[in-house]
Amino acid sequence: MFRRHPREWGPVEWLAVLGLVALTAAVIALVVGLLRGPGPCGDDLEEIGGDCVGVTEGVFEADPEIASLIGAVADENARVRKGWEDPPSGPRIPYVRIALMMPFTADEHSAMTTDMIRRGLAGALTAQRQANSFGGPRYQLLLAPDGRNLDAWEPVVDRLAELAKDTAAPLVGVTGIPSSTPETRDTIRALSRLKIPTVGPVITSADMNSTYFFKTSPNNDQFARALKLYLDRNPADRKGFLVWDNRDEDVYSKNLRAVYERHFNDTYDLSNHSSNFIGSSGTAQGIPQRFTDAAQKICNEKSDTVFFAGRDQDLPAFVARLAQEGTCGRTSELRILKVGIGLEPTLTTDASTRWLEEARATIVDASAVDPQWWAEGAEPKKALGRFLDGFNTLAEEHELGVKPLDDGYAVMYHDAFTLLADAVDRTFTEIDEDDTRTPGATYLPSKDDVFHTLVIPSISGSTCNSCLVGAAGTYGFEGPDANDQWAACKPVPVVEHPRRAGGRDAAPVYRTYRGAEADACPS
Repeated sequence: MFRRHPREWGPVEWLAVLGLVALTAAVIALVVGLLRGPGPCGDDLEEIGGDCVGVTEGVFEADPEIASLIGAVADENARVRKGWEDPPSGPRIPYVRIALMMPFTADEHSAMTTDMIRRGLAGALTAQRQANSFGGPRYQLLLAPDGRNLDAWEPVVDRLAELAKDTAAPLVGVTGIPSSTPETRDTIRALSRLKIPTVGPVITSADMNSTYFFKTSPNNDQFARALKLYLDRNPADRKGFLVWDNRDEDVYSKNLRAVYERHFNDTYDLSNHSSNFIGSSGTAQGIPQRFTDAAQKICNEKSDTVFFAGRDQDLPAFVARLAQEGTCGRTSELRILKVGIGLEPTLTTDASTRWLEEARATIVDASAVDPQWWAEGAEPKKALGRFLDGFNTLAEEHELGVKPLDDGYAVMYHDAFTLLADAVDRTFTEIDEDDTRTPGATYLPSKDDVFHTLVIPSISGSTCNSCLVGAAGTYGFEGPDANDQWAACKPVPVVEHPRRAGGRDAAPVYRTYRGAEADACPS
């Protein structure tokens, strides 16, 4: 009788066992993943450097202060999708997509604070709701977080490129890009290579230019021209001093310093009267916001006009340091000149206002907006009134922080979205009125159609027929080769804080120039 010996395992058997183990592990991981859900970034986004990054129409984890607004955008997007896929009654309503590309998280070094993000998002949502209340196609506002330092932009752009090819619900434009940095410049170039029209709502560095990149805000050079009008009317003793952020990575501050020197050096001798500091935004090494040298020099030199070439986040610390020095025996008031989208609420708190009084100083801000436009008793005109109605409704539904309009972000993010939506509506009307098209068919504009609408000059002679009637004024663009796609005829008010009752010779409101002509805007 033969006795059988167990067969030794060979490579085939071991491979089978390993395959079974791997399959079991994969099944377990899948089950655990399903039980846990899609995770904090949802199905559409990925986690990079602690932030959710990508493009989505739904909710994801971001700063808690903006969670309710993200949920409101997701709800509006779902309503728009349902209107096409499963309308409760009536015909299906087609829709297009506009992406809001910006950070949705912040820390002490970020380009945007959480409050800036919240106000910008609220302004864009207000514009989306308004656009969806009219006829024509509906709009999804895609949320496109690119990291708190704007450096995770590549996967976002890759996804936007895919969405732009979708003919059923095309991506027609991008807005939201918030800050002038090297990363922003790279983003703009990448989007331009893809021929996606992009709108910067709060970009001000004058050298952030590309054929496909439109700016609804004034730039630093235009802000400086508005300040020059103010100073020509209110010259004081022309004892100037320049305070500038020395970070190489900050395109905005470097450009603003150059603009100040070009416009004001001859009159105020800024080359020989200056001090620098490290700004708090970004990753530069060293202690930020060291203003002792600047404050002491301003005191010793009895300066009356300070040109601040830095970000608003650093200005309260500078004002506090000036307050420690006091009036320094000056007989005249100190003007602190700045430029920007608006008056950041940290500049007008009770403490900041008290510091200004102690230093006998006034902030003079060349701005995209003026808080007097919506002050109690004001009568807002045209689109501003409609915007305020929608924004105030939003403020009742969500916590939007202190003085949510004064920094101008909500207003300018509204106008940037509206610029793209208006271009879509104009294009959609022209396309669907074309009698060569198939009767009854709906043709949605593409990104290329929207771009070609945007570059049609909106100002002709003394008329502004196709201008944007925005919450921040009525303004337009001059075509593909004019003015580097900066808005033309945008009003630039000069705002003082604290506001003085008298003693000022009010300059006329400057309007962003048309080409070389500073006074060529329609009345």
